[in-house]
Amino acid sequence: MFLSVFDMFKVGIGPSSSHTMGPMVAAARFLDMMRASPFEFRGLRSSLHGSLAFTGVGHATDRATILGLAGFLPDTYDNDKAEDTLAAINATKTIVLDDLGTLQFDPKTDMIFDYDHALPGHANGMVLMATDAQGDVTLRQVYYSVGGGFVLTEEELAQGKATDEGDPIPYPFKSAVEMLEMAKTSRLTIAQMKRANEVSRGCEESLAKGTQRLWQVMNDCINRGLERDGILPGGLSVRRRAKGIYDSLMAERGMNLTAPHTINDWMSVYAMAVNEENAAGGQVVTAPTNGAAGVLPAVLRYYLDHVPGASEKHIEDFLLTAAAIGGLVKYNASISGAEAGCQAEVGSASAMAAAGLCAVMGGTPEQVENAAEIALEHHLGMTCDPVKGLVQVPCIERNGLGAIKAVSAASLALRGDGQHFVPLDAVIETMRQTGADMHEKYKETSLGGLAVNVPNC
Repeated sequence: MFLSVFDMFKVGIGPSSSHTMGPMVAAARFLDMMRASPFEFRGLRSSLHGSLAFTGVGHATDRATILGLAGFLPDTYDNDKAEDTLAAINATKTIVLDDLGTLQFDPKTDMIFDYDHALPGHANGMVLMATDAQGDVTLRQVYYSVGGGFVLTEEELAQGKATDEGDPIPYPFKSAVEMLEMAKTSRLTIAQMKRANEVSRGCEESLAKGTQRLWQVMNDCINRGLERDGILPGGLSVRRRAKGIYDSLMAERGMNLTAPHTINDWMSVYAMAVNEENAAGGQVVTAPTNGAAGVLPAVLRYYLDHVPGASEKHIEDFLLTAAAIGGLVKYNASISGAEAGCQAEVGSASAMAAAGLCAVMGGTPEQVENAAEIALEHHLGMTCDPVKGLVQVPCIERNGLGAIKAVSAASLALRGDGQHFVPLDAVIETMRQTGADMHEKYKETSLGGLAVNVPNC
C-alpha cells in the first residue's frame, strides 16, 4: 500500500478538501475528457448529490465546481482572477475556454443541488455533463470526492482504484502490525521506510523540496491567521479569534505568574489560525483534509517553537511519519467526514500529528504507533455537524483540541515502552465500523447535532 506524502498533504484552498478542492479537481478532469472526445460541445451542466448537495453552499462547492469548469486548479488558485471569472460567467451565462471555445452555462439553472437522489458510490457524489448545440447531453461522468481532495470516477471506484497498490515499493505495509514488523526486521524508523518508498517513486531532491514547500505553506498559513481579524464569511458572523489570543499570549510571555496550562492555548491558537484562514477560503494544506488542516501544523509549530532541542531538520521526518499513519487510516477506514464523521478528519489528523511528534522526539516505532493509537482512540464517535454547513462551528476550535490531544498522546507514548493494550489497527477498524453505523445526519450533512440545535443566524 502506497500513498505519497504529497497525496496526504496537498496545497489547496479552503474551506473544504472534499467539498471545495475535490469538485474543482473533478471539473478539471472533466475538461480533459472533453478535450479527448471527438464531439463538439456547446454547453455544460452539473448536479451535486448527497453531502455535496446538503452542505454545498456553505462549503462553496458550487463556486469551486464552476471555477474548475473554467480551468482553475486548487494548487495554482488566484482569488482575484477567480472573482473576475465568476462575475463574467454570471453576466454572460457562458464559460470561455481557449481550447474548448464558448460553452453555455447558467449558474442558476445548470448547477443543480439534488437533495433527493444520493449516488451509490460515496456520500460526496457529483455528475458533470457536456451538451451539444441542441442541448442534448453527449458526455457524462460521475465523480466521487472521497476525502482529502482525492477524486475518483464511478468506474475507478468500482475497479478498486481507491486501494490500487501501484508499482512495487521497498516497504509495502498495509497495517500497523506489518509496519512495525518491517521496522523491526529492517531496523529502520517509520520515517526511513516511508522515505525509501517515496524515493522509489521519485527522487530525494524532489522529496526534500516538496516537504519544505509543504511546511512553508503550512507555516505561512499559521502566520496569516495570527495577523488577521474580522468576521468570517458565510453569514454566521463568526469572529476571527486567533489574532486576539496570540496578541494576549505574546503580552504574557516572560511573566512569572503564567499558568503551565497556557501552553495549551499556544497549541490551540496555531490550529485556530489555520482553520480561520481555511474558513475564509485561504491557501491551506490538506492534513489530511481541509476541515482538519490546523491540527498537524499546530503540533509541528509547537514542536519547533516550544520544545527544547527542536530542529527544523526533523520536519521531513515529522511529515513522513504522519503520512505513513494517515495512509493506514485512509486505506483501512476513511479520512472523509461525509463517510465517517469528524473522527475520520480531526481524529485522523490528531493521530498523524501525535505520531509525527513522537517520532521527532526520539520515539521508537512502537511508541509512534502507540501515540497514533491514543490520539485516534479518543476521537472515536466524533460527529461532523457543521452549523449552516460552514467549516467554522465547531470545526475551528475542534482543531485546537485535536492538537492538544495529539501532544498529550505523544507525551504519554514516550513515557511508556511501546507496549499497550489496544493496537492501532483495532482502533482504525473500530473507526471504520463506527462510521458505517453512524446516522447520515451526523456525517457532514448539517441535518443533526449542533447544526440543528444552534441558531444559524
